[in-house]
Amino acid sequence: MRRVLFDEDVPRQLRRDLSGFEIQTVPEVGWSGLKNGELLSRVAGLFDVFVTADRNLPFQQNLSRFEIGVVVLTAPSTKLEDLRPLVAELSQAIGIVQ
Repeated sequence: MRRVLFDEDVPRQLRRDLSGFEIQTVPEVGWSGLKNGELLSRVAGLFDVFVTADRNLPFQQNLSRFEIGVVVLTAPSTKLEDLRPLVAELSQAIGIVQ
């Protein structure tokens, strides 16, 4: 089962729409407020996939240096109702991201 970490900007309620994954949130693991580089360093090895709505992340970090798959959500906002239409694509991306 893939271990997934939702960034602080992803509503935790979204995990109810995703089955087959072990999903936790940044606040649940006690990493709220960490900068992206430090967060990604901590995540590697503990989780398989990091899900965020921060579209700037790929430009701010060299993601290839972290041993974790990253999925960046693109929606009008980070509200649950704007992210729910992406669930099928998100589920597929979580399943295949390296």
